Amino acid sequence: MHFEGSTEIDAPRDKVWAFVIDPNQVGQCGPGVESIEVIDDTHFKATAKVGIGFISARFVVNMEFASLTPPDEALIKAHGQAPGSAVDADASMRLSDGEGGGTVMDWSADVNISGTLASVGARLIEGTANKMIGQTFDCMKSKLEA
Repeated sequence: MHFEGSTEIDAPRDKVWAFVIDPNQVGQCGPGVESIEVIDDTHFKATAKVGIGFISARFVVNMEFASLTPPDEALIKAHGQAPGSAVDADASMRLSDGEGGGTVMDWSADVNISGTLASVGARLIEGTANKMIGQTFDCMKSKLEA
């Protein structure tokens, strides 16, 4: 599945960059995220409980910053597993200066889910993913614009 979008954040780009490359900050905004473990500057692990329809699973996700170009662009690769399910994702984010000193974040993600959760059907997965993406960006904006 492919997701992409753009969001405007009323905060300077250096502040947005510092936030989005800090796993502990971003992790607070991920729906269902229970814990974040920073392994080193580019690797971290998250545990998150995700529910799709009547099925929920606790994923352990290993993530890495595959590429960082401060304060403009980041590429993240992720692989996660839950009992009977797996997820792989590649996500990219590009920051640019917005109007009035704000920041525009253009992002995209390619996500592949397999196993029990995938059997629920793409429509339910996409709807749930879009809802979670919206919640994540709402949280990030509220923290950065405070």
